Amino acid sequence: MNGVDYEPWDPSTDKLIAANYSPDNLKGKMLCKKALLERMGARQPVLNRPVIGVVSRFDRQKGFDLIADIAEQLMSMSLYIVALGTGDPTYEEFFRALAAKYPDKFLVKVAYDNTLAHQIEAGSDMFLMPSRYEPCGLNQIYSMKYGTTPIVRATGGLDDTVEPFDGRSGTGFKFSRYSPDALLSAIREAVETYHRPALWGQLMHNCMQKDFSWAVSAAEYAKIYERQRKLRLDAKAASHLPAGTSEARLAAV
Repeated sequence: MNGVDYEPWDPSTDKLIAANYSPDNLKGKMLCKKALLERMGARQPVLNRPVIGVVSRFDRQKGFDLIADIAEQLMSMSLYIVALGTGDPTYEEFFRALAAKYPDKFLVKVAYDNTLAHQIEAGSDMFLMPSRYEPCGLNQIYSMKYGTTPIVRATGGLDDTVEPFDGRSGTGFKFSRYSPDALLSAIREAVETYHRPALWGQLMHNCMQKDFSWAVSAAEYAKIYERQRKLRLDAKAASHLPAGTSEARLAAV
């Protein structure tokens, strides 16, 4: 599993967000949420309504066909969606039209904007990544650092890095079947959990305690290398033993 460089992606030091915060002091996250909704043009932001963030290439590989299929159902729920990205013109136009239809619920910017990407990570409550396939993925890792719960499809790196929340342990919400209904079910589960403050607080804490830094990844790679090195040395030693000895037979097992 790859690691990440947390230096530019740390809510306690990030200079691009409205307020800094940490696992021990989360007050700044609500300020980030308010600032994000105001920047995206929400009139009279409702701060107890969950914000689902999306920062991605608008493409089928990223699951945008699923998002498009359930868009109207999502707009019937009490939530905001804040989306940033570019990609397939079909999805760009679809989301522009959706934002025009629901200007206070679906907030989109079709562009590349690194500052806004940081602000979405900090100001959202959840982060959506329903990818068809995803070899690694980084945004779900950044999201956890910011206490923003990932909602992901169980594929590739998303499956490797996000653990389903069971009320105590876990870091997010996952679905396996690539279908609109499966995605909608995962979002509904996340929204229901959001409205249970004690559970949501535990989930945020779990997310922010995860460490996917390169230091941790490098240590894991070193362990794997050492195990393989030992196996090769043992095999080499066994090859020099007389074939009939008990040591040779044991080494061959």
